[in-house]
Amino acid sequence: MPYTDSIASADALALIPEEVASSIISGIEVTSAAMRLMRRARMSRAQQRLPVLSALPTAYFVASGGGLKQTTKMAWANKYLVAEEIAVIVPIPEAYLDDSEFDIWGEVKPKIAEAFAVAIDAAVLFGTNKPDTWGTDVYTHAVTAGNAVVRGAVGGQDVAGDVSDTMALVENDGFDVNGHVARRSMRATFRNLRDDNGQPIFSPGIPNKEPATLWGEPLQYISNAAWDTVNASLLTGDWNQAIFATRQDITYKMLTEASIHDDEGALVYNFAQQDMVGLRCVGRFAYQVANAVNREGVYSGQSPFGVLHPTSWT
Repeated sequence: MPYTDSIASADALALIPEEVASSIISGIEVTSAAMRLMRRARMSRAQQRLPVLSALPTAYFVASGGGLKQTTKMAWANKYLVAEEIAVIVPIPEAYLDDSEFDIWGEVKPKIAEAFAVAIDAAVLFGTNKPDTWGTDVYTHAVTAGNAVVRGAVGGQDVAGDVSDTMALVENDGFDVNGHVARRSMRATFRNLRDDNGQPIFSPGIPNKEPATLWGEPLQYISNAAWDTVNASLLTGDWNQAIFATRQDITYKMLTEASIHDDEGALVYNFAQQDMVGLRCVGRFAYQVANAVNREGVYSGQSPFGVLHPTSWT
């Protein structure tokens, strides 16, 4: 865990501060695929109950001639949205702020938002550093349910067919796929798709030479460092079954006389003595998978997600 990182002279040499903006740009969804795809919610407290349908009612034919009507029931299981904190402090010596010509904080804040997006995508999509209170990540949810396909496993089938097979697993669990997210390198894979005449399906002459949709559903590419390149080429599913909730938008506070310690309590920086300032950025978020029961899936083993493994996956 880094506790000693700061903006040094070489890092800030090409930047120029004029003033510190009054708020950090909370545009993390611009770079977060998870936040763009999933159902969004606002939380009014740190933990909220999320009732999820776990048993469906059954209707019966009534025998003619005075047959008795039968009863049925519905059931709900409780899941919880628990807000967890994502935060970082960016220390910088005041001298670099004074000597630079560009707005350093203006450059830093969008990158902080991008860093938040990477942390969210890595946790939600692949479980990297995911809080224990959050729901199962998309990749693990799909693999546990058996909703996984290895690229090229079916001889003679192109990647579009592999994606279709992955979607079929989700559909067999009773969910309608409404979007895909893929690693950036899949763009080249789609560009190289050819029809029966050997012509590119996505022609370079068309403005969107890579597909924005696949099998009629939106396709987004991950361009940040959150993607697990070893285990997944593409994730697909019913993203309405995943909820990403915000308890507190990204806020910041300028620290002028703080002290930074590492995880063993050792002092790393003393802002007052070392003439430093720090930008503390904090946001609180929650994630959960509803995975509601439906008429086709098996509630205990179904998943609204599927994963397409790379060709090299074992």
